[in-house]
Amino acid sequence: MPETRVMAGGRRVSGCEKLSGRVRAVLRPMNRIVFPELLDSLSPEDPRAVGSRRDLQRLNRRMHSADIIARALKRSFPGSPPRRLLELGGGDGTLLLAVAARLASQWRGVEAELLDQRDLLAPEISGRFSELGWSITSREADVLAWANDGDTTPRDAILANLFLHHFKQPELSTVLGAIAERASVFVALEPRRSTFFLVVTRLLWLMGCNAVTRHDARVSVRAGFRGRELSRLWPSKRSWSLVEERASPFSHLFLACSVKA
Repeated sequence: MPETRVMAGGRRVSGCEKLSGRVRAVLRPMNRIVFPELLDSLSPEDPRAVGSRRDLQRLNRRMHSADIIARALKRSFPGSPPRRLLELGGGDGTLLLAVAARLASQWRGVEAELLDQRDLLAPEISGRFSELGWSITSREADVLAWANDGDTTPRDAILANLFLHHFKQPELSTVLGAIAERASVFVALEPRRSTFFLVVTRLLWLMGCNAVTRHDARVSVRAGFRGRELSRLWPSKRSWSLVEERASPFSHLFLACSVKA
């Protein structure tokens, strides 16, 4: 028989009720909270940073991030492919390379660019882009400085993977405003904010993820998105088609396409 306990006040609570309460707690929405991530404070050469970047590559593969982004791009460009593409917070370029590998058979001659606080693009990664018929460059800059520098270089598409959640609302609005002014299509794949996903991050040690990755994963989930939070911050909604949805149990997709695109 299910276990029954007597709570303060004399009310009896069964084991089933306790389990139901725990399920409700896991499904309860969390408020968005942004905290600094450890990886951003480490030098690129720090062994902990090197290990964490390697962990992120594995997590992106497990979450099928490249597949989701590639499908979103194909959905946004059903005819001719984009000529110029920028990834914000692109890091070492491995995620964008995986996206390119899924598109290169039909999309040739794409000019890709990475923008990050640190230039981590290695020659071997650049060479693999060339093998796919893409070119790749890397620009070292803070994204808020980029958002305010008056850069008018046209891009057909801008991407962001596990990037927007780093920003609180005022900064996020600034970044989204700059993106809307400089591209026809924007694709963002972010952590899905949920208590369930937060619980899952406590199991990352089973994959061999280091302490930096385990800490940052919890911080990322708390700062992630759900519902239509990004759509509400997007400027000029009349001239854009917006899609915001759960891409997987762990990923939140935001897709903005100019009606002129």
